[in-house]
Amino acid sequence: MGTPAPPLGLQGAYSAAGQTSQDELRGRLIAVAGQLLLTHGADSLTVRRIAAEAGCSTTMVYTMFGNKEGLAEAIYLEGFERFRRRLAAVPRHPDPLTYLASLGPAYREACLAEPGFYSVMFEKAIPGFEPSERARTLARAAVNILDRAIADCITAGYMVPTQPRKIADCLWAAAQGAVSLERAGHLRDDQVYQSVTLAAISRYLVYKDALPVSL
Repeated sequence: MGTPAPPLGLQGAYSAAGQTSQDELRGRLIAVAGQLLLTHGADSLTVRRIAAEAGCSTTMVYTMFGNKEGLAEAIYLEGFERFRRRLAAVPRHPDPLTYLASLGPAYREACLAEPGFYSVMFEKAIPGFEPSERARTLARAAVNILDRAIADCITAGYMVPTQPRKIADCLWAAAQGAVSLERAGHLRDDQVYQSVTLAAISRYLVYKDALPVSL
């Protein structure tokens, strides 16, 4: 057993409680902004309205995010973090190719379940907002689970030896294109999504018949 952590003391306890409170408020502000965006559009994302909906002062919004641009970037990153959690929740399968294929439906579900965040992440829903290079790097890291799953498939001999990210980006692009069409009302169900994502995986298989026909 490890050595017990020393007691925080009164000052330490207040500090920890303060950090928890700030994290909760930050999360609430992001959630409120995401809901306003979804229900009332980008024009509703004023600092005053977000503060009122969240039950805090405008000063707190500025303290948390600096400005509206900082808030937009926080929404952007929160969306990708939610995607990461959904992908990470997919149960690991002992067969790496079956596991990789099972990530596709989870990605689609994440897109459709978070329309407000999705619109910021992929549809430029907030006019004038451009994520920083740091934010783009963190966003891509949120789907690194694809890279790792593909690397396992390469190691197992299912896929041609190449950079896992090259395959992951191809799969991401295929999935994203199908989801965009579905969100725009051009596709009625997930059949095209399944076809294009499985085709993207098949493109890199050593043996084309190795892909599971059902998941």
